[in-house]
Amino acid sequence: MTEKRKTIDREERRKGGLREERFAAFAIFAVFAISLAGCTLEPRRGGHTNDDGPGGPPPVNLDRIADARPRSEPLNPGANSPYTALGRKYVPYQSLKPYRQRGIATWYGRKFHGRPTSSGERYDMYAMTAAHTILPIPSYVRVTNLSNGRSVVVRVNDRGPFHPDRIIDLSYTAAYKLGFVNAGSAQVEVEAILPRRSAAEREPPALKSMAAMR
Repeated sequence: MTEKRKTIDREERRKGGLREERFAAFAIFAVFAISLAGCTLEPRRGGHTNDDGPGGPPPVNLDRIADARPRSEPLNPGANSPYTALGRKYVPYQSLKPYRQRGIATWYGRKFHGRPTSSGERYDMYAMTAAHTILPIPSYVRVTNLSNGRSVVVRVNDRGPFHPDRIIDLSYTAAYKLGFVNAGSAQVEVEAILPRRSAAEREPPALKSMAAMR
């Protein structure tokens, strides 16, 4: 075999090796891409996961944490814009209005502790807060555990849960006070708390006119 032929053979073997390496790299990338396509965009939430609790003794006495105190707050325009999650479109309320719904509540804990919520605030698993898909941010709701009658008031400052069978995600402390931390979920009733109208707003129009004439 001539030296020229040997050189040609070596070059063809080198090119063949490169093609095999590129094919192997492509195959690995394809498998990785397929595995990502099968993932859901929503993180797992709820006390039924073994690694989402405090991870140790809570830093405070949870029984002494007071419920959220409803107060008048300006709504967050960005947090109340229409959005899409897991292929479903949600249109949040643009104002405070009556709301009452029964369904399943879950909770989320240290996996999200310290991360930004939809309001831009940091999630605090020991605060009395909640996530809801359409209620205004911020707003306040009363959540009642239908199995034991316990009730808490929480401040809605996040979006979720995006499961069709759940209506609200609560903080760890709220779920603890409602008595379903270990169970991970509970049947609850969620009712919006609306700001009280002033005496002048409650006064009938006729009386307002008479008062103005005095």
